Amino acid sequence: MGIDLSLIWFVIIVFSILMYVVMDGFDLGIGLLYPMVPASHDRDVMMNTVAPVWDGNETWLVMGGAGLFGAFPLAYAVILDALAIPLTVMLIGLIFRGVAFEFRFKASESHRAFWDKSFIAGSFLATFSQGVVLGAFLNGFPVENRTWVGSVFDWITPFSLFCGVGLVVAYALLGCSWLIIKTEGPLLGTMRRLSRPLLMALLVVIAIVSIWTPLSYPAISARWFTLPDLFFFLPVPVLVVLAAWGLWHTAHNPDAHYAPFILTLALIFLGFSGLGISIWPNLIPPDISFREAASPPQSQGFMLVGALFIIPLILVYTFWSYYVFRGKIKPEHGYH
Repeated sequence: MGIDLSLIWFVIIVFSILMYVVMDGFDLGIGLLYPMVPASHDRDVMMNTVAPVWDGNETWLVMGGAGLFGAFPLAYAVILDALAIPLTVMLIGLIFRGVAFEFRFKASESHRAFWDKSFIAGSFLATFSQGVVLGAFLNGFPVENRTWVGSVFDWITPFSLFCGVGLVVAYALLGCSWLIIKTEGPLLGTMRRLSRPLLMALLVVIAIVSIWTPLSYPAISARWFTLPDLFFFLPVPVLVVLAAWGLWHTAHNPDAHYAPFILTLALIFLGFSGLGISIWPNLIPPDISFREAASPPQSQGFMLVGALFIIPLILVYTFWSYYVFRGKIKPEHGYH
């Protein structure tokens, strides 16, 4: 039996997307939390918690996009055509946010407020657009003769827009739990107080999406509630409740610093797994599988050689950067 290159590349792309959501999620979440923290010195601390790592977090977005282009060109062509507008808005948000990130530290006090607003706007645009893309992906794409035949505005649906709002809530909670790890004093207290309202909002979003999805998409409903898929899906809501319960209690425990972040990651991973169960094995919903969208094995094999070199390298420098800049951060002392 030969190596299933299509499956390997499917796993690589899913892994890259999950790593991006996890690592750039709390980064974007910090920008989303800025309006709730008006003090300039607290905003300095918040930004400094990600200053050494924020640009490296986006490596995974590049990795996922490049992998999709080479390994599944049909999916790349369809998704980029169908979602050109929200993806472009996402990139504009990321670029504008990056510029604001760099300029804020160099700006005079009178101009810093402008860059704060730019940082907030860029974070919101990027996050909301990613959520819209996720919702539009679940909606599916009309494809005939391996060509997308939809409208450039098909992504504008109540469900996709709600998913945009939902991801804003999820990233804000992820940023909040990250700051519980990295901050102390009054700012840490603020993050602990914000964690429970954000958790409740996220649970409401999860509940609405969990009801809305099977009601709107019969194919997904059939997948959720028929055997043997039901056995794979049943643990997900149970684990969501357990993770939420743990997060509710640890977020206000003065001795718990890492647990809220880990439990928030668990909630996001469970949502990601629910998405995977809903669409598997389709890479272009509703009915084009990852094998049908794959490039020739020769192309996938050639790319895999490079991926087996570059992915461990990315993991090593990512781990090293987080290890070097571990610990709490203070306005006057930095990392200690």
